[in-house]
Amino acid sequence: MINWKNMDTLESYQALCAAERVDLKAVMTGENGAERVKTYSAPMGEGLNFNYGARPVNGKILAGLAAFAKEAQLTEKFAALYNGDVINTGENRRVLHHMCRGQLGEAVIADGVDKRDFYVGEQKKIADFANKVHSGEITNAAGEKFTTVCQIGIGGSDLGPRAMYLALENWAKVNNTLKMKAAFISNVDPDDAAGVLCTLDLQHSLFVLVSKSGTTLETLTNESFVKDALIKAGLNPSNHMVAVTSETSPLAKSADYLAAFFMDDYIGGRYSSTSGVGGCVLSLAFGPAVFAQFLDGAAEADKLATNEDLLQNPALLDALIGVYERNVLGMPNTAVLPYSQALSRFPAHLQQLDMESNGKSVNRFGEPVNYATGPVIFGEPGTNGQHSFYQLLHQGTDIIPLQFVGFKNSQMGGDVLIQGSTSQQKLCANVAAQIVAFACGKDDTNANKKFEGGRPSSIIIGEKLTPGALGALLAHFENKVMYQGFAWNLNSFDQEGVQLGKVLAKKVLAHETDGALKVYSNLLNI
Repeated sequence: MINWKNMDTLESYQALCAAERVDLKAVMTGENGAERVKTYSAPMGEGLNFNYGARPVNGKILAGLAAFAKEAQLTEKFAALYNGDVINTGENRRVLHHMCRGQLGEAVIADGVDKRDFYVGEQKKIADFANKVHSGEITNAAGEKFTTVCQIGIGGSDLGPRAMYLALENWAKVNNTLKMKAAFISNVDPDDAAGVLCTLDLQHSLFVLVSKSGTTLETLTNESFVKDALIKAGLNPSNHMVAVTSETSPLAKSADYLAAFFMDDYIGGRYSSTSGVGGCVLSLAFGPAVFAQFLDGAAEADKLATNEDLLQNPALLDALIGVYERNVLGMPNTAVLPYSQALSRFPAHLQQLDMESNGKSVNRFGEPVNYATGPVIFGEPGTNGQHSFYQLLHQGTDIIPLQFVGFKNSQMGGDVLIQGSTSQQKLCANVAAQIVAFACGKDDTNANKKFEGGRPSSIIIGEKLTPGALGALLAHFENKVMYQGFAWNLNSFDQEGVQLGKVLAKKVLAHETDGALKVYSNLLNI
């Protein structure tokens, strides 16, 4: 039987709070540090490794985290999730995004449907459609091939798919799998849609409208914006648009779309990159075979996340070290720092994934919690970030845990030898140097030049950012966020915090305002 308890009621958590802290600077200096880095590592699948040598843990702390995982029944809760229990208590829903990439446990029958079969069926429909677009079987009205795909969506319908596309765009170019260029429209700001549309050849563009409910205000507004542009260009919008939505939405059987592909309420927006939400645009851009490789990488990471051995479960390990830093060591933020330009939008996706999931102050039963929950997530690719906010990371008053991501090889392979090293070697040298600089610091008689050190980080290291590696990376962070939500006894799968502003915005547009809301509306000429 699974028990859902607040973290501070667990004996193992109290033991962690009482345990002796690790002097990170001391253990990372000299040969001790070398041995830690060699041994504090866990495989993530697809050639990736999670190295946590520079995190503030040792054998005793890791044993305490393992005891916490057992008492909190964390792997059992994951099993309940992928076996179809109603884990999203706020909306009384199952949580089944893992089923888009594999069957971890028993078959889940919901609404009279085998959900794995349903998701695979939609993937096959998308693959068939994408292949017909690429072959020229599906064309524009003039019989010409579509060359660009543009996704219209917001939140999870934009951030994840956009980040995944950018992560693989250059890989696809050098591997001859870039079938169509992709663009994205998300913000209801008209400058977003107008700015994207003016760069597109509308006659050869295919638009993917993504809205589960079919009622998302920003998305439907941007759809109207796009339809207006198509009509002004003398084109029939229904020849240029497909929908990704639920079977019960008003978009599902509309004649306004060439095709409709379905998802359901058991897949949250921020967890939907491996569903049709990401699958449609990525299959059109790169081909269904590449999307399948992406799914395989995610599935491999998911399997590792089921392991009851903490040290062989990188997602759980990453999650619990993060909980320890947040709740025992009192560190309120986490920086995600990919040393890969291809992952330029990955931190933005993780902001939504993490902060929308675990930005909660009540537990899964609606009761206030007496401990900190989700951290603030931010980030930027290295080395750009080094010349931006690393000053605060190194010498600021807050200690901020860092999550680096680095690859031994570039995606495109083109490089030059300058001053005895290549650009890729310089990139990798920087991330290695930063990890040690943060952990070990530097003494100096000039206080302005002194680095205290003791600043924790981990790094995910891979050979190259491929579709499989990207899938494993994405699933690692999804599972990390899930495990942290379980540890804090939260419901990580609803997002009531985004609803109030939407409700008030509708009142503003209907001119049903008073008080401060009315004044702000007047100031903005609404």
